[in-house]
Amino acid sequence: MKSLVTTLTERGQASLPASLRKEMGLRPGNRLRWQKLSSREVRLLVESGKQVAGPKAMLGFAKTFRRPRRTADWMRDLRAGEKSR
Repeated sequence: MKSLVTTLTERGQASLPASLRKEMGLRPGNRLRWQKLSSREVRLLVESGKQVAGPKAMLGFAKTFRRPRRTADWMRDLRAGEKSR
């Protein structure tokens, strides 16, 4: 296995080499889990499973509850309701 080296920043951040990201199919938003193995060794695991959906995931969700209606159908229903009063 080829050894890849990165440098830790002042803020404690490290970058994964692009070749690893491509090979493992990692994308922004993937969750990584760090496991301490010893005082000088850690294991990095990619968490599997679905990501927690954000607020944008709800856009268009209401469409699953109703069928689309044409404007003419809405108007006919509204006018029928006015006549029954």
